[in-house]
Amino acid sequence: MQVIIIGSGSVGSSIARELLSHGHQVTIIDEKPEVIGRSPDIKNAHWLIGDACELSVLKQSHPETCDVIVAATGDDKSNLVVSLMARSEFGVPRTVARVNNPKNEWLFDDSWGVDVAVSTPRLMTALVEEAVEVGDVVRLLTLQTGGAMLVEYTVPMDHPIIGHTVDNVQWPAETTLTAILRDGTPITPTGDDVIEGEDELFFITTPEGEEDIRLLFS
Repeated sequence: MQVIIIGSGSVGSSIARELLSHGHQVTIIDEKPEVIGRSPDIKNAHWLIGDACELSVLKQSHPETCDVIVAATGDDKSNLVVSLMARSEFGVPRTVARVNNPKNEWLFDDSWGVDVAVSTPRLMTALVEEAVEVGDVVRLLTLQTGGAMLVEYTVPMDHPIIGHTVDNVQWPAETTLTAILRDGTPITPTGDDVIEGEDELFFITTPEGEEDIRLLFS
């Protein structure tokens, strides 16, 4: 897979490091020449120095041939502009954009060319809530395409759903149980899997489905 990452700060560098370790081709665009070589473990990435918000610079990375563009700078305006150009000018199949200020999260949608908006504050809040609130539905990630989202629910030890198989539960419409995390081990759910206490259930759903999940487990 070919990936272009905008910004080589701690977030961009971490993403590049992981992708390179999995054998993907990575191009990093950053305005500062001194960032090249700062992280030896991402030296195999292709580097391009310049402002990715300028069409001429972004064009040099050949975005029309890439699979994903990740806008990971610390500036929300830059991330939005890059996402919009990637989609409208080059037809990039998938865009992932970092949201730095939660107040700007509403802008990161398909109208700005954003497929997936990753809000670090929201994600950290979700993880904190997950750690302290067993029995609450927690939204982990919003996928702007189609308005889908990833939500999680940790089953309390006294919940009546315990002991039921996946097929025996009437899940809300527009909702798919995608994974069960049990004792730290991820399980691909089948209809015969029995739900246990402290299972972490992960769903792909819509905003309406999220509310229905809350009602189901309330």
